[in-house]
Amino acid sequence: MSQPIPNTPERQSIHGQWSSRWTFILAATGAAVGLGNIWKFPYLTGEHGGSAFVLVYMLCVAALGIPMMMAEVMLGRRGRQSPVNTMQTLAEETGGSQWWQIIGWSGTVAGVLILSYYSVIGGWTIAYVFKSAGGLFHGATAEGAQQLFEDFVSSPWIVFFWHSFFMVMTMVVVARGVKSGLEKAVQFLMPALFVLLLMVMGYSMTTGYFSKSLAFLFTPDFSRLSGTSMLTAMGQAFFSLSLGMGTIMIYGSYVPKGTSIAGTSCAIAGADTAVALIAGMAIFPIVFANGMEPGAGPSLIFQTLPVAFGQMTGGLVFGVLFFVLLLVAAWTSSISLIEPAVTLLIERFAMTRAAASFWCGVLTWLLGLGTIFSFNIWSGTTLFNMTFFGLLDFLTSNLMLPLGGILIAVFAGWIMTQDSSQSELNITNPRGYKAWILLIRFIAPIAVLIVLLHAVGFL
Repeated sequence: MSQPIPNTPERQSIHGQWSSRWTFILAATGAAVGLGNIWKFPYLTGEHGGSAFVLVYMLCVAALGIPMMMAEVMLGRRGRQSPVNTMQTLAEETGGSQWWQIIGWSGTVAGVLILSYYSVIGGWTIAYVFKSAGGLFHGATAEGAQQLFEDFVSSPWIVFFWHSFFMVMTMVVVARGVKSGLEKAVQFLMPALFVLLLMVMGYSMTTGYFSKSLAFLFTPDFSRLSGTSMLTAMGQAFFSLSLGMGTIMIYGSYVPKGTSIAGTSCAIAGADTAVALIAGMAIFPIVFANGMEPGAGPSLIFQTLPVAFGQMTGGLVFGVLFFVLLLVAAWTSSISLIEPAVTLLIERFAMTRAAASFWCGVLTWLLGLGTIFSFNIWSGTTLFNMTFFGLLDFLTSNLMLPLGGILIAVFAGWIMTQDSSQSELNITNPRGYKAWILLIRFIAPIAVLIVLLHAVGFL
């Protein structure tokens, strides 16, 4: 193994630093918590054995998610730059190949591609806040709600407006920088997210179906656990924490030196899981009370729940609260997705943050048009039997993120010297560090490879 460059100087990020450990936890949790937490994880829990699946998921988080998050935060804090330049610097520090920059490029590009379609869906949530407030769901039937959604996404100019609105919201926050933008946003938005969740859950307790939802989510049924359940839990543990896309690495570059990487990674993983489970307790009583299918997937949000809100007492208020909740979840994720690209432009081209944010925003906004058109004027145009939106989702979720995760684990475990990683992680218990090395060298890369093979259909 190559030796580190002696007397490596303590680096400082030119972009700023989180004011506290708590702020970093809020920011990274905001990056991890997204639209998928609101519907996907609770549904997977119910379908795969309730608390039996939660137990398997938590084991996967412990063996895969947390060690991977620790590795990303560690690399980010040691490099103190954009993911691309961080990996270039750390490769030089270890005497490794400059090809390791591909980790940074993959994450940065994936973030831009994901935000390009995430912004479109974020725009949908804004539109649905106003649709709900305007009483459009009152008395709606299942067919009516479906038609409302189809009419909405088939109108490119309307979706174009809300996509543009959401991108402006995102880039205004990012342009203001770490302290005035990202930090202030997450300090307000993340507590708001929890309050909104608890408010909706409070209403759900009055529906008469709260106990049924608890049974759906938490009754252990080990007979329903299968090989597919294990792969699902493993994949969810990886994707739910936003690993492999550069967001955790760039947020890690803003972490103060004395902050415990292990402790904060555990706190973030716990908060992310808590949000997903509370979301299930908030949503499923409403679903069950209206005789609806909990496994409806994304259509649950934009087609099934509007019918429930239109029929229940106080549905207008709680419908608005729910879509505001979705908007907050989408917003906190979106600002993290574009941050790696913005910091790269600042470092490589000496741009101001405002200029870098503008150009990254414009590029992402333009790419988003492809997703908008996938639901209307390009709906019949496919490549590899996928629409533009489907292709972006496949490339990022099934290929780029798992490959990035594997490379991060290999670099942190095998290329970076143990002196460097132990110094940066500052794990005082030798057994704790040895456990991390074992997990990041062997368990994590093999597990993510299995996730990759499952995602592309080989398992």
